[in-house]
Amino acid sequence: MALLCGLDLGSSGVKAVLVDPDCGIVATAQYGLDLYSDAPGWAEADPGQWWAGVCAVVQELRAIVPGPIAAVAVSGMVPAVVPCDGQGRPLRRAILQNDARATNEIKELRRTLADLDLVALTGSVLSQQSVAPTALWLARHEPDVWAATVSLQGSYDWVARRLGAEGHVEQNWAIESGLYRLDLSPLERVVAATDIVWPTLLPVRHPGDVVGAVTAEAARATGFDEGTVIVVGGADHVLSAFGAGLLSNGDTLVKLGGAGDILAVSDELFLDDRLYLDAHPLAGKWLPNGCMATSGSLLRWEQHLLGDVDLATLDAEATASSPGALLALPYFLGEKTPLHDPDVRGVVAGLHLGTTRGDLHRAFLEAIAYGFRSHAEIFAQGGLTLGTVRVTNGGSKSRLWREILASVLQRDLHSIINHPGASFGAATLAGLGVGVITDATYVLDALEPGEVIAPDSRQIDRYDERYQQFLALAEATTEISHLLARSTP
Repeated sequence: MALLCGLDLGSSGVKAVLVDPDCGIVATAQYGLDLYSDAPGWAEADPGQWWAGVCAVVQELRAIVPGPIAAVAVSGMVPAVVPCDGQGRPLRRAILQNDARATNEIKELRRTLADLDLVALTGSVLSQQSVAPTALWLARHEPDVWAATVSLQGSYDWVARRLGAEGHVEQNWAIESGLYRLDLSPLERVVAATDIVWPTLLPVRHPGDVVGAVTAEAARATGFDEGTVIVVGGADHVLSAFGAGLLSNGDTLVKLGGAGDILAVSDELFLDDRLYLDAHPLAGKWLPNGCMATSGSLLRWEQHLLGDVDLATLDAEATASSPGALLALPYFLGEKTPLHDPDVRGVVAGLHLGTTRGDLHRAFLEAIAYGFRSHAEIFAQGGLTLGTVRVTNGGSKSRLWREILASVLQRDLHSIINHPGASFGAATLAGLGVGVITDATYVLDALEPGEVIAPDSRQIDRYDERYQQFLALAEATTEISHLLARSTP
């Protein structure tokens, strides 16, 4: 039995799976992580805690299934920034992709690089996910750290290196960082625009590449056997989509996590400054995608505001509410795609003394669905027609939310039962890297399909009308949102 291990470094925990290629997933484990926000807008994680989590979950997996592991691959948040010394040791906590400290540096670099078509060169605009503004912030505010920095890595590449891999960055860290062109060559103009001394950029490797073997030291700490092959993994949202069976042009995944992600497979390079762009693990394919700042996180805020009522109760009350009774904008953390505007704010319109909490809850579910529809329309404008639409993550447990999404998107929604996410995609890449798995369609056979929900024909016209009003409300309230954001800490 040639077992494969997939690790995933998430915002809240390290997840791990063991896969037997003949039987599928045979064991899972999880380890909780802390997030740090020492100042408004900051988002950090401790690489030492990542490593402790990796050691704990691997030991747990080995206790459940003690057989030999042929290969391991790692997935994680992207593009997290880990400044490292010459031995690959972190010099500070990692700065995560949703960190918003470098707003001034973003504005400066946008002005400096105004003549450069960054979308054509890198696939994305300069934003809070770009690494150059973060590096400039470090050089200005933590000069000792920056002076000691010999390399920059992402979350999953750093863990792979700690296990024994050669220093590298994975292709989608490179693309999303904004430091490399789409052909993965360094983009010197962006580096030079910061006017600071940079460490040498690490070489780029592709998902499925073999990059080393577990060292004796790492084996003692984790429970892996010394010499276990290390295979390049990738960005968590990319490998989650891959592991959910997104292989063919138009295949789409909606992820109802803390944020809201939507990814679609394109056989052609798909460029749009409203979206992000990632490379698919399969060569020649692309994954244009969007990430809305809130999804499940908005519902958690709502729960807390309403006295920690459980979501099942809110869903039941919202089911009794009329579709479109209220109209909401879900910009409670600003908005990432497609607006790229950290200063927009949430809105609820149509409130009256007869409004119920079911009306409010339904409005939030509908607002997030409208956000996904705006992304689907961008795909369509670029000539990418959605094919099979799958839905995963915690929010997919809500049947009401899936019903609303199906009707707003006007597409059948295919659920996946107990989808393990990016860790399964990483394990599959590990198998492809060492030849234990020979075909990427393996992921399709390993999925357990769930319920398919069709659009409700009775609601389509109402949701069409409300969607247009959603767009109009966003446009009408942007200026006042900006004024409020800039005058309120």
